[in-house]
Amino acid sequence: MDGGIDHLADERSKAEFDVDAMKLVWAGSRHAFDVSNRVSRLVATDPVFEKRNRAVMSRKELFKNTLKKSVHAWKIINELRLSDEEAIKLRSFMDQPGFLDLHWGMFVPAIKGQGTEEQQKKWLSLANKLQIIGCYAQTELGHGSNVQGLETTATFDPKTDQFIIHSPTQTSSKFWPGGLGKVSTHAVVYARLITNGKDHGVHGFIVQLRSLDDHSPLPGITVGDIGMKFGNGAYNSMDNGFLMFDHYRIPRDQMLMRLSKVTREGKYVASDVPRQLVYGTMVFVRQSIVSNASNALARAVCIATRYSAVRRQFGSQSGGIETQVIDYKTQQNRLFPLLASAYAFRFVGEWLKWLYTDVTQRLEASDFATLPEAHACTAGLKSMTTSATSDGIEECRKLCGGHGYLWCSGLPELFAVYVPACTYEGDNVVLQLQVARFLMKTVSQLSSGKVPSGTTAYMGKAKHLLQCSSGVQKGYFFTDTCRRFILVISICFLNYNVEHAAEDWLNPDMVLEAFEARALRMAVTCANNLSKFENQEQGFSELLAELVEAAIAHCQLIVVSK
Repeated sequence: MDGGIDHLADERSKAEFDVDAMKLVWAGSRHAFDVSNRVSRLVATDPVFEKRNRAVMSRKELFKNTLKKSVHAWKIINELRLSDEEAIKLRSFMDQPGFLDLHWGMFVPAIKGQGTEEQQKKWLSLANKLQIIGCYAQTELGHGSNVQGLETTATFDPKTDQFIIHSPTQTSSKFWPGGLGKVSTHAVVYARLITNGKDHGVHGFIVQLRSLDDHSPLPGITVGDIGMKFGNGAYNSMDNGFLMFDHYRIPRDQMLMRLSKVTREGKYVASDVPRQLVYGTMVFVRQSIVSNASNALARAVCIATRYSAVRRQFGSQSGGIETQVIDYKTQQNRLFPLLASAYAFRFVGEWLKWLYTDVTQRLEASDFATLPEAHACTAGLKSMTTSATSDGIEECRKLCGGHGYLWCSGLPELFAVYVPACTYEGDNVVLQLQVARFLMKTVSQLSSGKVPSGTTAYMGKAKHLLQCSSGVQKGYFFTDTCRRFILVISICFLNYNVEHAAEDWLNPDMVLEAFEARALRMAVTCANNLSKFENQEQGFSELLAELVEAAIAHCQLIVVSK
């Protein structure tokens, strides 16, 4: 608004679709829209959730502000008896990273997924009432993506029926867990399980860190905050921490024992529950990340679109009104594909919710057939959407010119808060290499007659797709180097005459086939090159760059197809 004039009203009046219907498409359903609308108004009208001064607060002030908001949110949830769905929305609209993010997002799900019924009954009753506050202590100073390389040890002492948790080196110190620095009383700690001198690999343990009386660190625990992070506000409202153990003892029953356990005598026993069940939690977490990508990108695009509609530059004749920035083709070419991507990520996020439900039901029935594909899908889509979103937010900042660099535009803060998503829950390049291994295995099975299914079903059309050709010299490309999800195709108009190219662009089946052919060719090329190496692991190492590109092409195909 400027002098009572709504500069966006004219743009909104030009909509050629039902705006209210589109709101429901974005929300997913009328119910989801109503919940979101109701809770957002609740937060927006509450002065406690005010955030306009966040950038000028000191670290101490910012952390106190986060504590105040978190306590207030918990009070509202209980007083209004909000449902779980409403509570999740409330914490989301609070829009400030805080210590409870890991409590609800990782600590509680870890106990649900890996704890026995007895452990869940004991610990979840405390966690759900916030009588204890937990975090997720897996990443170490020396190891992140390589979980099998973790150094923290949990050695069983049969004399006392306890595990001895120890940090043998400086690099074994737990590093980065949100909530750990100042608040968490407990943590799910991942350590190498050792019994009778044998290393059984990494397992989870529920460990108390601080006294429930005075909140002081318990003897044998060294814990603290790791300091300032990127940006002014952003994740500096979160107490990311470090943690070291000095032969710290916990009872044996605090090992998460749903998948395996240690007996009183120190014998390691695998349970009847399949270890694959742990992947259900992983699928849930990564599905949430993909959904959050659409939200973050949508916010950035909304800011940039509104700015582009209001901002005017050049084009005036004889002192007349200047041209809206949004009317320039160069602005449209940069902005509109990001808008399309926000919707695409939204839809694939909804599909991942279905995938999570399907995987969970199959796992409970001991059906693990679709697990490799589910793992590859969630790993690849987490990687692709977070990379595209972080780059997209930065592009939106540039689309707003110098004003986009102002903190009050909302874009610097949004970028600083979002960009860690490219690293947490798996480094994006490492995740794409996991997808690549899945693709190479799938391609290798084509000659055996095994019919690919699910997201790799297109490989069953290998003969047809490998014969497709392009008759177009010009086209757009996915800019893989900057990872922006811009709809453009490297293999265009397959088996169509060039004179009908314009119509082909509007044919969804044609576009989908182009992505299929592209993904297949890149995967087959990598597989052929890999077969030239006697040592497959050496070949994989030599072809890392090509394999990542093939994995990204496959993930882009999934988004287009969903």
